[in-house]
Amino acid sequence: MPQTLPYGSWPSPLTPEAVSQSSPRVDGARFVGDEVWWGESVPSEGGRVAVRRRRADGSVETVLPAPANARSSVHEYGGGAWTASDAGELFYVEKADQRVYALTPGGSARVLTPESGDVRHGGLAWQHGVLLAIRETHGRGRVPSRAIVRIPLDGSESVVLADGSDFLAHPALSPDGRRLAWIAWNHPDMPWDATTLRVRTLDTGETHDLTGGGRRAPLQPVWIGDDELLYADDPDGRWNLYRRALDGDPQPVAPVDADTGGPVWVLGTRWYGATTDGRIVAVRTDGGDEVVEIAPSGVRPTGVPAVAGAAVDDVRGSRALISGTTATGSAGLWSLDLDSGTADLVTGGAGSWGAEWMPSARALTTEGPHGPVHAFAYPPTHPDAVAPEGERPPYVVFVHGGPTSHVGPAPSAKTAFFTSRGIGVLDVNYGGSTGYGRAYRERLLGQWGVVDVDDVAAAASALASAGLADPERLAIEGGSAGGWTVLAAVTNTDVFSAGISRYGVGDARALAEDTHDFEARYLDGLIGPLPDAEAVYVDRSPLSHPERFRVPLLILQGSEDRVVPPSQAEAIRDSLAAHGIPHAYVLYEGEGHGFRRAETVVDSLSRELGFLGAVFGFETPGIAPVSLD
Repeated sequence: MPQTLPYGSWPSPLTPEAVSQSSPRVDGARFVGDEVWWGESVPSEGGRVAVRRRRADGSVETVLPAPANARSSVHEYGGGAWTASDAGELFYVEKADQRVYALTPGGSARVLTPESGDVRHGGLAWQHGVLLAIRETHGRGRVPSRAIVRIPLDGSESVVLADGSDFLAHPALSPDGRRLAWIAWNHPDMPWDATTLRVRTLDTGETHDLTGGGRRAPLQPVWIGDDELLYADDPDGRWNLYRRALDGDPQPVAPVDADTGGPVWVLGTRWYGATTDGRIVAVRTDGGDEVVEIAPSGVRPTGVPAVAGAAVDDVRGSRALISGTTATGSAGLWSLDLDSGTADLVTGGAGSWGAEWMPSARALTTEGPHGPVHAFAYPPTHPDAVAPEGERPPYVVFVHGGPTSHVGPAPSAKTAFFTSRGIGVLDVNYGGSTGYGRAYRERLLGQWGVVDVDDVAAAASALASAGLADPERLAIEGGSAGGWTVLAAVTNTDVFSAGISRYGVGDARALAEDTHDFEARYLDGLIGPLPDAEAVYVDRSPLSHPERFRVPLLILQGSEDRVVPPSQAEAIRDSLAAHGIPHAYVLYEGEGHGFRRAETVVDSLSRELGFLGAVFGFETPGIAPVSLD
């Protein structure tokens, strides 16, 4: 007989400690001979990224042991912090000094790049016997210089292969080693706005633009011959695949109303790869992800169960390594054999709890003031508890960061942490999100703080109007750009009764002045160029209207955040205090932009639940209520 308990107070085995250790994030993967290597975050070790391998006999070993940490800081968000040679030598960027090291398993690391001021490396790639990297050199000014370099294995000076652009990504060396292809873009564009696909003949330096410019953003060149490329491009508003001989015209490859590609927030992200016999493994995104095989005979699903965050990390022969998250919320890595059609789970892929505890995503589309709004709802889910008859559940609206980003139909452990206690979760892909084409993505241009706010409010209101949520107990939470939307939503709408902001933006002008080079001109598109649009920055910023703060807020912040510094969170705290708004502020020492340490995840989750219980008036068994100032 199920227990009858108020929503929010259901007992749950998903403790904050268990959530902090669930489904470690896979950070790249590679075939190394008959082994599979992958990067993996380790929350219990301060969030460091280790590299592990599965040997041919199925045993798993750690290749990169503590305290080494494969983390890049290029573009601040990093990515591509490790790779490996076919012979089994690991190359990685050490977080502490951003230099590149080489390590043979069981041996000692040797440094490959010199100590030379603030020089960072990322986007490592081992191709045809050559180690490539994106090198970022910081000087006295705000703007660093970037180049694609070849790193010799004898420790001699790196060789610059390409430069001359503000940003570079996706270096690809042709099989004969004669040509280099890459993606380039310049301020004020972001890599989802406009990029250029370039090709250089290395011995002559002759360079030409293959495609791009205007409102197009080609991505991820892959050589399928010495003089032919496979790449993604979006001339029709969707990222689709094209193949092109260097002296020919682009030929579309199985176009579809979905995206094969996404925002290049981190280096090394890959959405497709080609086999030696001409087949392609690709991720297609239209709300959710699907991993497909594209062959001359047609397109077929692969059976890999990843539906969110899917990536094609490596392709060798007829095998592919695919990472992503399943519909039950389990992050995993699969080795796909295209010939047999089997997908072998390498790591992860299975949750720590039974399926009865995991909510299923319900895709919702509602009409907002600016057009359709896409979201995924996760209702309260419990095998042995029900709410009193007539009670409607509280809901937390999750607002993803970016804002140019996307969430798929896969519940995170954090989502289940709430739903298993009787608190619903609504994950909104507001206008500006990826995964629905360029038109949907560009709805946010010039309208950040308007469209995102209207869209999350519309989605939440639709859920309440349908009788699925308690309209008096709607909370909203988000981090970074999502935190901006949280603060703007609680000051500009009356939909939400509580807000949780993690390292959120409160002052857009301060963000434009303080943020790092990668996003230095991001707000040009989202709000407008300064100084012409200064009045808009002031009007949109939640801190410009402190009198509008009227609902309780929980503010969580990392002390080492370089993207949104603690000064913004402290200004919000001071404003709430000055206007008598109930609030709590927590500063986590040593954390940056995004919480990685297990102890931080545990504490922040506990505080979020305790905050909701205190505001909405339900008991939170095992979690102390948060005291509000």
